[in-house]
Amino acid sequence: MLRRMEEIPLTGGNVTAGLVRVGDTVRRPAGPWTPAVDALLTHLHEVGFDGAPRSLGVDERGRHVVEWIDGGVTHPYEPGPSLVEVGGLARRLHDAVEGFVPPADAVWGTAIPPDDADLVVHHDLASWNLVHGAGRTVLIDWDSAGPGTRLWDLAWAALSFADLAPTGVRDLADGYGLDEADRRGLVGLLPRRAQGMVDLLRSGGEPWARLAAEGHLATWEAITARARAAAPEVEAALVA
Repeated sequence: MLRRMEEIPLTGGNVTAGLVRVGDTVRRPAGPWTPAVDALLTHLHEVGFDGAPRSLGVDERGRHVVEWIDGGVTHPYEPGPSLVEVGGLARRLHDAVEGFVPPADAVWGTAIPPDDADLVVHHDLASWNLVHGAGRTVLIDWDSAGPGTRLWDLAWAALSFADLAPTGVRDLADGYGLDEADRRGLVGLLPRRAQGMVDLLRSGGEPWARLAAEGHLATWEAITARARAAAPEVEAALVA
């Protein structure tokens, strides 16, 4: 049993430092985006979407407090939920956020410019941000949330969860309920979404320069090339 104010450091992420668990909460360093993220998570809770942690405001040290989620992270992706279920979770998220009206002074922490901006999306819909267990499947780490599109989020999921495997991307699309036009649109976004990560890692800012030096740049350059090469096979699987 954790003592009421005992702080347990949480490690494993590449970007955000200083995360701790306190009881049944997580305390995250706040940033300019925190009020907007708090409003978004509050909206999702109010409309009954259970695939995100509940936001609990800020603590006495100004840290963002969110609900602790019991379970395991799925990275590298090892199916707990199937890819069809992951696609369905993404669809429920996007449907739930449709009615969200961001604060007038909203500041977002999105690092990669999206293809368009017709609703607020997660922007890091990836296996390393999916916790499953204890009866729930939950997307964590919302600091990158901001305006984007449904397909932009789903393209990142295809890169992360499905690793560009044609049948995996098809399962995601099936779970989401994409029509044929959006399936073809998704194929075109895959290399563009991966290239966005390459551009960010080349930008020279931190922590991106550190991650590039650690090998992430070479990894994402390879993923981008693979996304271009795999496009015909992926499209064939999606629209067969």
